[in-house]
Amino acid sequence: MPLSYNGAPDPDKNAVHVFATNLKELVEEKTDGELELKLYPNSMLGEEQERMEQTMNSPSLNIASFAGMSPLVPEVFVSAIPFLFDDFESARSFFDEGQYWQAVEDALRERTGMELLAVVEEGGFLAFTNDEKPISSPSDFEGLRFRAMDPSQVALYEAFGASGTPIPWTEVYMALKTGVADGQMNPPMYIIMGSLYEVQDYLTLANIQYSDQFLVGNGAMIDGWDDPTREAFMEAVEEANQMAREHNEIRVDERIAYLKKQGMEVIRPSEEELAEFREQGQPAYLDWLGEQDIDPTFIDMALEDAGMTHLAE
Repeated sequence: MPLSYNGAPDPDKNAVHVFATNLKELVEEKTDGELELKLYPNSMLGEEQERMEQTMNSPSLNIASFAGMSPLVPEVFVSAIPFLFDDFESARSFFDEGQYWQAVEDALRERTGMELLAVVEEGGFLAFTNDEKPISSPSDFEGLRFRAMDPSQVALYEAFGASGTPIPWTEVYMALKTGVADGQMNPPMYIIMGSLYEVQDYLTLANIQYSDQFLVGNGAMIDGWDDPTREAFMEAVEEANQMAREHNEIRVDERIAYLKKQGMEVIRPSEEELAEFREQGQPAYLDWLGEQDIDPTFIDMALEDAGMTHLAE
């Protein structure tokens, strides 16, 4: 089976590759070689939408980002409500045990025939960076220009008094270097991967959003396996994901230390300042969600799973 994903086959720079290599070994081991995976990193089998179509129509696996998932299940954007999680534990239980995520899995299977098999961490929580001044509270954003990944991030920056401009990842370094944008947000792994520390002076660890991608598989393929094979495969997925989570969490502090060594000033907002970020950022994002074609039930379920039902009132 082909397993396709984004990013280089480099365990030091790509947490998704760590998951993929662990999964390959475990699947082959647990099925006694009955199932074999062939890895296709660096989007070798096509960009996000192309790979999702391949997975829908052929016996294959794919690790998709929001760009691959959201056109098929826009409800996935609900999981990116900013400041939804305090730590890794709360984020993992949200996806592993919550009713909202089960509903997303059901929606994907019903619409596409694909199974949503795992939520794969890709480098910790998103952090703000910029080259103008230390940011520790929303008021520090006033007048700054930020690179945005999508319209939801534009809404978030505007809530803080900054402006947001969508810029492709491949152009982010140059945009920051030339002053087209003052800052951006990404987990430490991507800041290192893109050498953004060369053009950014300040790193604000605000736990903005949980950074993740999604393992999907062709449903007919999985249904066609006998019970022992299917059970062995699912065991391998769960074990590979646990290994990748442990690896990722350990590396986060190492990556922050590396960025500090490269000259970035690391800002850790206080509880009061984090509360300010939540109070301004969450309503703006929820307003943006309300403008999308998403059943409000998904939002209610997600807020309940995260223990934030007050936001729905």
